[in-house]
Amino acid sequence: HLHIVTSSITFFLSKMAATLCLKLLPKQGPAKATSVCLASELARVSTASVSQTCCLSGWLPLTQTVRHGSRSVTRHKRPMHILKQKLVAVTKYIPPTRDAPPGAYPSQTKRIQEDSPFTLIMKRNLKEVFQDYKMVAVAQNCASNAEDMMILKHRLHKYGIAVKFFSNQVMRSFLKDSIYCNLAPLFIGPTVLFVSKEPKAKELLSTLRSSPQITLLGACIENTLLSAQGVVSYSKLPTVTVVQGELVSGLTMLTSRTASMLQRHPAHLSALLQQYVKQQSSGDSTEGAPKAEEAT
Repeated sequence: HLHIVTSSITFFLSKMAATLCLKLLPKQGPAKATSVCLASELARVSTASVSQTCCLSGWLPLTQTVRHGSRSVTRHKRPMHILKQKLVAVTKYIPPTRDAPPGAYPSQTKRIQEDSPFTLIMKRNLKEVFQDYKMVAVAQNCASNAEDMMILKHRLHKYGIAVKFFSNQVMRSFLKDSIYCNLAPLFIGPTVLFVSKEPKAKELLSTLRSSPQITLLGACIENTLLSAQGVVSYSKLPTVTVVQGELVSGLTMLTSRTASMLQRHPAHLSALLQQYVKQQSSGDSTEGAPKAEEAT
């Protein structure tokens, strides 16, 4: 190790001497070239001795001095003329686009699948349901068992609400060509229909509160499509009977006020005339009494 340290110190001192020679010698042509050659040779010899010593001792320095010569080729590529650039751009080979392999994309021809007789019967029943019932509500069945569904049917039957089941495929096939096509997105997963001949949204919501497995998705009430929130808002509206009674009472009040206003002026005029007649009759009687006394 002592020998390695000595060699390193020698290399450092030789490098320092070469640097001092380059800086302190006068800048003259031949002298400068000689000094540069001398310094370079001294540095090369020192480097070679240090490298040989390190290789013999089994140790390599972390950094090594490597000289790089200047590039001899200084020619640069000349820019291409504008006309030649245009010619090259026009005559450039453009490979044809590769066609997709057969079967990579679905065929554009639509396959028309005929409905089975059972599907036609179910679609006919659905058409009758939408024609006969004014309220058709769609709900999602979240894993309710047969016992819970039977209890729910009995509770809804008290209000005249029936429960019907149709497959989603039949429902989508029927709704696709009907005016209720916007109901099709609701039929995803297990669904159930609640139908009634009269709109009974309030009774339906109160019954479904006791069945958390059934979630209301939307409804068609009197040919009007409503969301779940729309059904809740519809249930808060008064019934048709109450609205009709309020309308009749309002019309009756208006007619009674009109009649009283029409009768007010004649009645007031007749009262004034009666009062005038009474005053005239009382005045005649008071004038007749003094005349009778004077005659006696």
